[in-house]
Amino acid sequence: MQNKEHNKLRRELHSRHLTMIAIGGAIGTGIFLASGGSISEAGPGGALVAYMAVGLMVYFLMTSLGEMSAFMPDTGSFSTYTTRFVDPALGFAMGWNYWYSWAITLAADLSASTLVMKYWFPDSPSFLWSGLFLALLFALNFLSVKGFGEAEYWFALVKVGAVVIFLVVGVLMIFGVMGGEAIGFKNWSIGDAPFHNGWTAAIAVFIVAGFSFQGTEMIGVAAGESKNPRKTIPKAMRQVFWRILLFYVFAILVIGLIIPYTNPKLVNDDLGNIAVSPFTIVFSKAGLAFAAAVMNAVILTAVLSAGNSGMYASTRMLWHMAKEGHAPRFFSYINKRGIPVYALIATAIVGMFAFLASIFGDGTVYVWLLNASGLSGFIIWLSIAISHYRFRRAYIAQGKDLADLPYKAKWFPFGPLFAFALCLFVIAGQNYTAFTGDNIDWYGMLVSYIGIPLFLILWLGYKWVKKTKVIPLTECKFDTDPID
Repeated sequence: MQNKEHNKLRRELHSRHLTMIAIGGAIGTGIFLASGGSISEAGPGGALVAYMAVGLMVYFLMTSLGEMSAFMPDTGSFSTYTTRFVDPALGFAMGWNYWYSWAITLAADLSASTLVMKYWFPDSPSFLWSGLFLALLFALNFLSVKGFGEAEYWFALVKVGAVVIFLVVGVLMIFGVMGGEAIGFKNWSIGDAPFHNGWTAAIAVFIVAGFSFQGTEMIGVAAGESKNPRKTIPKAMRQVFWRILLFYVFAILVIGLIIPYTNPKLVNDDLGNIAVSPFTIVFSKAGLAFAAAVMNAVILTAVLSAGNSGMYASTRMLWHMAKEGHAPRFFSYINKRGIPVYALIATAIVGMFAFLASIFGDGTVYVWLLNASGLSGFIIWLSIAISHYRFRRAYIAQGKDLADLPYKAKWFPFGPLFAFALCLFVIAGQNYTAFTGDNIDWYGMLVSYIGIPLFLILWLGYKWVKKTKVIPLTECKFDTDPID
C-alpha cells in the first residue's frame, strides 16, 4: 500500500517557470519554419491577418483557462473543468484525448529531432538520436517536477532570445540601418500582394496558424503543481497578449516585409532543410555568419521543448485519469519525489512505439495517428471555451462574488463564445478542399478528420455506459483536492 504522504504531486513550479512554460508553448517549429509557407500561400497581408485572428482566439482561450486555473488549480485541468461544469462523459473524453494527443506528439518530436541532428551528422542512424533524446526527456521528467520546470525555462529562454534577436535584426534591415537600402513596404506591392490568392488562401493559413499555437494551454496542467497559483497564474496570463503579439504577429510582419512572398524557399517547410527557414534567410541577408547552424540549434531546442512539455502534460493527465478511476489504478502511483512514475513510463513507451511505426513500413499508421493527434488540440480548445462559459454562469448562479476570483477574464461572454466559434471553424476547415472537387476525396477526408470519430466514441461511449447528463449550473462543484 502506498504511503499517503507520497500519493501527492508537489507544488514546485515557480512564477518564472510558469511564465516560460506559457511563452514556450507559443514558440515552436510553426514560427521558425511553417511561417514561411504561410506567407508564400497567402501573401504577407493574408498571413498577418490569419495569425492576428488566431492570436486573438488563443488570447481569449488562455484568459478563460487562466480564470479557471487560478481559482481551481488542478492537474486534471481540461478534464476536471469539463467534468465539473459540463458533463462527466465529456471530461472523460477530454482526458484521454489530451493524453493521446501529447503521447503521439512526443513521437513526432523524436522524429523531428533526428532530422535536425542529421544536419550536422548526415550519416548517423535515426535510432541513436531518438533513443538519446527520449532518455534525456525521460530523465528530466523523472527527477522532479522542478527538473522539468528548469529544463523548460532554459529551452524557452533560448527560443525567446532567438525571436527577439531576429526581430531586432529584422527591424534594422527594414529601415536600412544594417547596410543596403531601406526595404520598407516594397515587398507588399509585388504581384497581388499583400493578399496573394485572396481570402481563400488566408483561410487556409488560418488553419495552419492554429496548429502553430497548440501547446499554449500547457499552463493549465502546470497550474496544479505551481507555488501560489492564485498569484502566479494571473501574472503569467497577463503576459499572454503581448507574447502573442510579439512572437507571432510581429515576426510574421517582419518576415513579410523582408522576404518577397514569391521567394521559392518559403514554399518548403522541410525540417531537414534548415536553409529554407525564413529566420535563416533573414539572418543570411543581414550578413550574419553561421546563420543556418545557429537556427538549427534553436529549432532543436524548440523540438526538445515540445517533447519535454508533451511528456510532462500527458503523464500528469494519465495520472489524473487513474486517480479519478478513468484509467488503470496503478497509473496513480507517485514516488517519493512526487513523480507519477508509471504514468511517465507508459507515456514514454507509447511515444517510442509510435516513433517506431514511422520508421518501419510505409509509415501510414503513423500519419493517421499524427493527424488524429493534431485535431485533438483543437478539441481541447473547444472544451476550454465551453467550460469557462459554464464556469462563470455556474459561479454567478450559485451566488458567488466575481470579486473573489483571483483572475477575471475580460470580455465575458464574448471571449469564450468568439473562441468557440473560431475554433469550430478551424476544425471544420481542416481539409475543406476534400469537398470542393468534382468528387469527394474520401481518403483525404478520413485522414484529416479521423480525430473526430475517435473523440465521439470516447464521449458517447462513456455517456451511454454511465448514463451521464449535463450538470445543472446550481450543482456544479468548485472545490478541488489540494496538492502539497
